[in-house]
Amino acid sequence: MNIIRSNYLKDTTARQIVQRTMSIIQYSVNVMDEHGIIIASGEPSRIHQRHEGAVLALTENRIVEIDSATASQLKGVKPGINLPISFQEQLIGVLGISGEPSEVRAYAELVKMAAELIIEQMSLLEQKQWDKRYREELVNQLILQDIHSTSLNSMASYLGVNLQQPRVVMIIELHQPDSEVLRSLIDYFEYSVRDHLVTFTHFNELVVLKPITLKQASWDPQQELAELQRFKGQIESAGFLRMIVGGYFADEGGIHRSYQTAKATQAMAHRLKLKNKYVFYTDYQLPALLGGLADSWQAQELSKVWLKLLAEDNKGILQTTLRQYFEQNCDLSQTAASLYIHINTLRYRLQRIEEITSLKISDLQQAVWLYIGMQLQR
Repeated sequence: MNIIRSNYLKDTTARQIVQRTMSIIQYSVNVMDEHGIIIASGEPSRIHQRHEGAVLALTENRIVEIDSATASQLKGVKPGINLPISFQEQLIGVLGISGEPSEVRAYAELVKMAAELIIEQMSLLEQKQWDKRYREELVNQLILQDIHSTSLNSMASYLGVNLQQPRVVMIIELHQPDSEVLRSLIDYFEYSVRDHLVTFTHFNELVVLKPITLKQASWDPQQELAELQRFKGQIESAGFLRMIVGGYFADEGGIHRSYQTAKATQAMAHRLKLKNKYVFYTDYQLPALLGGLADSWQAQELSKVWLKLLAEDNKGILQTTLRQYFEQNCDLSQTAASLYIHINTLRYRLQRIEEITSLKISDLQQAVWLYIGMQLQR
């Protein structure tokens, strides 16, 4: 068995071994690293000293017992038993129990077993933490990159994540969650709901890469809404405000594009002050896409006709009429019915709108100017 130069036996782990074992037995316990240097001890003054008994135990890979007579001839050594510590079939250090061998021999193997269990526990915890960081980094790279790099593919392979699995990006907005609730929510998505990838983008916001099912190469957002209800109880306990769902894109950079559409939809939902708990990009594609133009000169140009109408419509009647007209797909009968007015009243209002804007609403190209201006100024 070889000595492994690793960080399995960290100082913090060694101190835990000393504290836990000395709470059970009355003898001082020392932990030495792979060089035989004391890194934790029931006698703090001995820390950083080289222990000759530990060096011998490492060199020969055997238990070394030292009585009082032998200890007096060695440097930095007291009577006791020194046991090599192994992890994953590699020597990583030595555990020492101070005292006459005849007195401490009965405790030696039990204390060694306890020490190795502590090391294994700490290693598993550290591995879990590293895996969690890798998963978060994987999510960050997927949502920010158009092209899958070699390192990203390697990371996905290491984590066992299938990048060919169709996914959409969900943004979950939370209301002042505490750290315990957040940990519980992240664990839920990472372990209880299979194949979900999750990361923080803000303290009160999670990004989840959700696996989806395609039917004939297409995705049905309405079916997705029913599936999202499964999460309701879990996310509401974390102070759930809203869930934004991006679009689905099949190409290599699809997750990046899905994230972009989710962010655009989120910005639109805030701008329009939507109250919906679940907001899908597919339901608001045009206003979401136009949102990026909100403060640009292009938006000012596209909004000129609509703003002209607003300036002449102090009571907002014409605006309301036109919005309803567009929502009813420009159907006069349905628009009049939805507004509870006579169809002739509707015709009069539309005529008035045409007079103010100098546009023909029946002309699709001209009506588009009004529609886009309306969406930009909502």
